[in-house]
Amino acid sequence: MRTGARYQKEDRRFSKDVLSCLAVLGWFTYVPRMVSRLSLMLLALLWALAFTPNSHAAPPPAALKLKLRLMAEGFVSPSVAVSLGGKAGQMVVADQAGVARVMETDGSLREEAFLDLTSRMVKLNPGFDERGLLGLALHPKFASNRKIYVFYSAPRRLSAPADWDHTCRVSEFQVRKENRLRVDLASERVVLEIDKPYFNHNGGSIAFGPDGYLYIAVGDGGGGNGQGKGHSPISNGQDLGTLLGKILRIDVDRGTPYGIPRDNPFVSGQGKPEIFAYGLRNPYRMSFDRGGNRDLLVGDVGQTLFEEVNLVVNGGNYGWFIREGDVCFNPKDAKNPLPSCAQTGADGKTLIGPVLQYKNPNGFQKDPEAFGISVIGGFVYRGKALAKLQGAYVFGDWSRNWGIADGLFLLGRKQGAGEKWLLEQLSPVLADGGKWKGYITAFGEDADGELYVLSNASNGVVGRTGKVWKMVGVE
Repeated sequence: MRTGARYQKEDRRFSKDVLSCLAVLGWFTYVPRMVSRLSLMLLALLWALAFTPNSHAAPPPAALKLKLRLMAEGFVSPSVAVSLGGKAGQMVVADQAGVARVMETDGSLREEAFLDLTSRMVKLNPGFDERGLLGLALHPKFASNRKIYVFYSAPRRLSAPADWDHTCRVSEFQVRKENRLRVDLASERVVLEIDKPYFNHNGGSIAFGPDGYLYIAVGDGGGGNGQGKGHSPISNGQDLGTLLGKILRIDVDRGTPYGIPRDNPFVSGQGKPEIFAYGLRNPYRMSFDRGGNRDLLVGDVGQTLFEEVNLVVNGGNYGWFIREGDVCFNPKDAKNPLPSCAQTGADGKTLIGPVLQYKNPNGFQKDPEAFGISVIGGFVYRGKALAKLQGAYVFGDWSRNWGIADGLFLLGRKQGAGEKWLLEQLSPVLADGGKWKGYITAFGEDADGELYVLSNASNGVVGRTGKVWKMVGVE
């Protein structure tokens, strides 16, 4: 994500194969009004196609067909879909553009917005952007306390350096007493703010764990190669003195503005006490398994070579920027890994490799095993409708190609202890007989454990092509 969370345009600006494409998109901000926006978008698309390598690389063989049914449409770029709880089976669908709406079980959308943060967000780019409304979670006791939490991109606060981009904000709101399908904007309580040097690598997923604490996925600050303004010499992922490049865990029910769980790894020092896990680049979409060991899984978008999924544990160091996937990352030449690197972080803890990884065609041109450019984390399936997926991790990739809406559906199956998970492809088929076409922006889960996929047809935060699909069958 974004997922906020797309093909990470800004962070790959250091790669020659997309520099020209980025320049084209940058024109949107500066060209005179008399120049047609449509003409520019067409030019950008053609340039992207020319500079995106190996657009026809093959993913793993598709063993299963995944049937999708369209539920709702008319979004800009949907970023979150969560159960609203209760017997009605309603869901809240958040849009990156800043508005969240309630979706009924039949897919119809309530006209009145559940939440509208557009006036409180940073102004988004008219084309590609990774900022916006990126995370939304209901408090475990929502039924009684009416509290929700959101992660969104606010304007840069005055205390941040003048050349930084914006501030990531996690806030608490309450729904209205008289109308639980609408948030009271006056109830906002800012819980946490993190300044960002660049517009990309925001992470943005938030979720309550089985322990009742709020987990927050935060990107490494943006730019590219783990370097640039606002970055530590050892990378923000490895620097325990910053909240960037981490999974955070806080107690929103205690403290001002929050408390620190007693078993957080750095509660006694040596690092920021909010840190739960570290060594991440752009953790886009994370979720807890509602069954099994209640595992926390997160998709971490790679730089150039690998996309990965990590099984996150308390105090775990997932390697960035010492490693990208299982290889030794070379910040001076991202396409050519170093022959060797440290096996531990600066704190002495052994680096943890991903449970799933696959090659990115931007780093592995003409390699048939390279097929996706931006991993999108999903969910372990625990519903009843898709028996063949029971216990498997359903996730995806934003697209095979930056310029074409061709999102991939992927499946991870756990193997023996210490082994990499088995990676499979799911072949999407539409219930109405049409052909799947879309950038995958996120996945969602309802109260029954059934899964949804969110998509749009644009690689920018523009238009109204965003859709919500339900996974209704597997063959």
